Amino acid sequence: MRDRAHKLGAKLINGTVHKLEIPNNDKDPYVLHYADHAKEGLQGEAKTLKVDMVIGADGANSRVARAIDAGDYNYAIAFQERIRLPEDKMAYYEELAEMYVGDDVSPDFYAWVFPKYDHVAVGTGTMRPNQARIKELQRGIRARAAKRLEGGEIIKVEAHPIPEHPRPRRVVGRVALVGDAAGTVTKSSGEGIYFAAKSARMCAETIVEFSNSGERALSEDELKLYIKRWDKEYGLTYKVLDILQSVFYRSDASREAFVEMCSDIDVQKLTFDSYLYKTVVPANPLTQLKITAKTVGSLLRGYALAP
Repeated sequence: MRDRAHKLGAKLINGTVHKLEIPNNDKDPYVLHYADHAKEGLQGEAKTLKVDMVIGADGANSRVARAIDAGDYNYAIAFQERIRLPEDKMAYYEELAEMYVGDDVSPDFYAWVFPKYDHVAVGTGTMRPNQARIKELQRGIRARAAKRLEGGEIIKVEAHPIPEHPRPRRVVGRVALVGDAAGTVTKSSGEGIYFAAKSARMCAETIVEFSNSGERALSEDELKLYIKRWDKEYGLTYKVLDILQSVFYRSDASREAFVEMCSDIDVQKLTFDSYLYKTVVPANPLTQLKITAKTVGSLLRGYALAP
C-alpha cells in the first residue's frame, strides 16, 4: 500500500511524529514536529512540516488522537506467539483455523490458532480488567492446543491493544482519525484490518470529493461527512456484534450456548455471508425465526447446565 501510494505521487517520509501543533483558527496550517529517520541513527533529525489537513492513521496509541483530544476508549489486549511447526503438524492447519472459548483461555473474548503461510499464530485477547492475566491465559491456549503444537519453535512474540469502540471524536477541525486510531475494530470477532482500510478509503474519498482536486482543505463539517457515511454503512454491524459479545462471552455457560448455536447450518451461512460482505445480512423471516428460537434454546440450556 505504501509503494502504491508512492507511485501515485505521495511523498514518503520515514519519521516519527512527536507533536502536532494545532492552529488557533481554521486558516493557518497544522505543524507536525517529527524525527526524520532518512539518515542513520535511532534518534533522527528534528524537523517540522506544515500541512493543511492531517489524517491520523497511527494506531490504537495514536498521538494524533491525543493532540486533538479525541477522547479515550476501552480496549482489549491481544497477545500471540508466532510458532513455526514441523511439516506434519503444519499440514493439519492447511485449511483450518481454530477458535477457543472458556475462562482458562479468555474470560471475555476468545483464543485462537490461525495459520500464517509457513507458521501459526497462537494467541488470546481479553478486556482491560483482566489484562494482568494475559500470560496466564496464553498458557491456557498453549495447553489446549499442546498436542498440535508439539515440536514448534516460537519465532516472534507480539502484543497489541485492540479498541473496543470508536473514539468519542473522530474528526476535530481539519484532522480526521481512521483505523485503530479511530477505534474501528469490531466486537465479538475482533476484526480490524478490513475496517481500518475501509475507513481510510472512505475518508480519502470524502477529501477527494470536496477538495477540488487538492486545491482547498476541507472544513470540519465537510470532513465529518466521512463519519456520517461510515456510521450509516457499518453502524448496525457494530451494534449487533457488540450485543453478541455481551450476551455470549460473559460466562462458560453462555459460551457453550454460543458453540451449540454455531453448529446450526443456517447460523453458519448467515455468519459467513455477514463476514464476507461486512454487513448484517438479513435472513428470510422463517429462517430468522428458527435461528432466534435456537439461540434462545441454546442460552436456556446453557444457563440450566451452569453450576
